[in-house]
Amino acid sequence: MRLNNGLMLLSLMVATVGFWNRNALPPAASILPLLDVDPVQDRTINRAFAVDWKGREYRIEPKFGYELTGLVVSYRLHDGENSRMHRRSDDHLNAADLCVVWGNNARIPELGEYKFRSGVFTCFWTYRSRAAGQRFNEQQISNNHLLTDDPEIRREISRVRIGDQIRLSGVLAEYMSPNGSRRGTSTTRTDTGDGACETIYLNQFEIIKREISPWRWAWWLGSLMLLITLIVHFRTPHRAR
Repeated sequence: MRLNNGLMLLSLMVATVGFWNRNALPPAASILPLLDVDPVQDRTINRAFAVDWKGREYRIEPKFGYELTGLVVSYRLHDGENSRMHRRSDDHLNAADLCVVWGNNARIPELGEYKFRSGVFTCFWTYRSRAAGQRFNEQQISNNHLLTDDPEIRREISRVRIGDQIRLSGVLAEYMSPNGSRRGTSTTRTDTGDGACETIYLNQFEIIKREISPWRWAWWLGSLMLLITLIVHFRTPHRAR
């Protein structure tokens, strides 16, 4: 019984530490060379078109062709039925927001000192040290509203986790919801604040390298071990003193 109690305490500690650090970003050595390239934006000859998603028709107005390869530092998956802001604007086409870095930002040693957080339509970040703030390039981070009516692309997006390296292509676009709500897009990486997000109607989306974090393994293994020791604890006969 003492052994099981010891294992229970150990597994709780492992699961707790793993959970706390589960979103630690990968080291620079694991960043693919593809992430050194800035997003590619070019002219598009696509005209405005309509797409249907869940019985609703959305109008897409392409502005530029767009390709991005980057490291996911924060994200928010959207469900138009459960998000009040999306439900109010009748926006079910926006599958997710991905906050992504690339270039030097993906490799700086201080990246782990940053805390990234995705709001409903925004990405926020803070840093601990002055050195981290000085080395971070605000032109190598973007918050991306991902639009798609392709179920397979939506499934791939739903598998994204912090630390994954992704590649996407499509068009920067404005779009209009059935109730007339309109959302625009940034067409430069140098802007900040309201309206600085890229709105992308996707043609392709791929997780090119998944982050296999030892902290996530510790979380899951510690949780499994804790569950087993709890079962053993409650199934073991206890004698009264």
